[in-house]
Amino acid sequence: MAQARAVESKADGAEPRPRARILSTARDLFYRDGIRAVGVEMIAAEAGTNKMTLYRNFGSKEELIAEYLRGEVKAVEAHWDALIARHGDDPKALILAWLKDMGQLMTRPESRGCPMVNAAIELPDPGHPGRKVIEQHKTAMRDRLASACRKAGLAHPELLADQIHMLVEGAGVCLQSVGPDGPSHRLVKIVEGLLESAEKTACKR
Repeated sequence: MAQARAVESKADGAEPRPRARILSTARDLFYRDGIRAVGVEMIAAEAGTNKMTLYRNFGSKEELIAEYLRGEVKAVEAHWDALIARHGDDPKALILAWLKDMGQLMTRPESRGCPMVNAAIELPDPGHPGRKVIEQHKTAMRDRLASACRKAGLAHPELLADQIHMLVEGAGVCLQSVGPDGPSHRLVKIVEGLLESAEKTACKR
């Protein structure tokens, strides 16, 4: 879910190089309009360049999509690392802080849910270079949650991680189908209930 968005800043106030401009433009357009709806002509024009330059830097639209998704992964991983730096000694607080941040991202007016989930829907071909990026990222995110649940001493950490993972994914979809006032705005409260239940179960053992 996107979650924090990676931003490539200008160096020394200079205009970003074509590759950086193309990638930044593609990121915005892919998220706003959808991967399939945005063609290379539109990306090149919005980036102030041309198709030849785009293909010289990325080879194909498919590789540009994959690079866009890798950027999203880096942003999520950086965000998770920052949360660990603040809540490393309290894994339950880590999970809740992550969820609260996800909830805030979902309430932004421009939010369309998780960019990785959106891309997964548009990229059903398992051979697409972006598909592997999505699958590896989602698996890694679920494993991070399981690790945090284990460290917190919560009951059935693997099952709990799956529940949280599916709730977050579902919240992003609900955001698009029924809007920010639908079930997605209760994400944190629902997961808090799950964590409390898992904590009580663990204490009874």
